[in-house]
Amino acid sequence: MLFKSLEFKNVVGQKVKVIDIPVLEEDNPFYFMIQVRLQTFITTLYYERKARKCYSFRNHLKRVMKWPDYEQIFNSTELKNNA
Repeated sequence: MLFKSLEFKNVVGQKVKVIDIPVLEEDNPFYFMIQVRLQTFITTLYYERKARKCYSFRNHLKRVMKWPDYEQIFNSTELKNNA
């Protein structure tokens, strides 16, 4: 699975980085849910005054999602012989 990261400045000008954002195809059934949760997470971080420098979106999803949905998104099929 591919992951992306996002870096932005919040309200007070502090640089915030969000890592471990999964890249899903638009036809994936979880695409919309991930986009909405990412938008709300970033909005929350944008207005937070005492923010940390780096956040993991994957850990955030682990806390807010149901476990079976989380496993379906992040299950990665390992390739044989690194192919």
